[in-house]
Amino acid sequence: MTESLPILLNNLAVSGACFLALWLISIPLKDPSYVDSWWGLGVAVLAWSTYVQIEAPSPHATALLLLASAWGLRLGIYLFWRWRSGGADRRYAKLAERAKKRGLNFAMFSLLWVFAPQLVLQMIMSLPAQLGQIPQTTALGIFAHIGIWLAIFGILYEAIADAQLAHFRSQSDNAGKVMDRGLWRYSRHPNYFGELCCWWGIWLIALDVGIGFWSLPGPLLITFLLTRVSGAPTTEPHLQKTRPDYEAYKQRTSSFIPLPPKAS
Repeated sequence: MTESLPILLNNLAVSGACFLALWLISIPLKDPSYVDSWWGLGVAVLAWSTYVQIEAPSPHATALLLLASAWGLRLGIYLFWRWRSGGADRRYAKLAERAKKRGLNFAMFSLLWVFAPQLVLQMIMSLPAQLGQIPQTTALGIFAHIGIWLAIFGILYEAIADAQLAHFRSQSDNAGKVMDRGLWRYSRHPNYFGELCCWWGIWLIALDVGIGFWSLPGPLLITFLLTRVSGAPTTEPHLQKTRPDYEAYKQRTSSFIPLPPKAS
């Protein structure tokens, strides 16, 4: 672990500089919503920052770099497009109102409630893609092979779910309706399910080199966030208020793991 510390500290400095720049941009915009796109893009930056610091990258390092980059670029570009087309995220607007009532101006709210926490969370979540690159190895083991295919499946599954939802929302006839088609027929959050598959797969690759065990907080954190904090708990209450049929959809459809719908 001692040889990993300088690399992690360098990565923290790189990430900190990026988040600082993004925070400064948010001040005149009065909107930090675009930080969501950096959740993916920043992970790709951390993966590359790690890779360039390694003298002789291993097969594990290359696999982790490619998978983290594919996941991060796909998600980051999608979320940036969604922000540009949909405007400010209601979650950040509500947080800003709460911060204002507590006497915080926008700059301090944006720094302390949005960008600084996401810097810490992103560093922890992406630990498998960082630590797993550092050990010198010559061949991929069984955990790595399973992890690669699980991560590829997760990236594709999440991408298909997002594409299906974006297409559904683009149709004016679907305004106020519940998305219950395609992958969304079998799970209320297929995009989150794909993301969890991706990061548990990436963790398995890191686990294959031993040191990856210490990156376990990464997949545990993303699982906790998506299932208990910023994923389903923030989207479902809004959908129940704005979609009359959502309660029935919720009763017949699995939350995360894709399963056949229950009979009405």
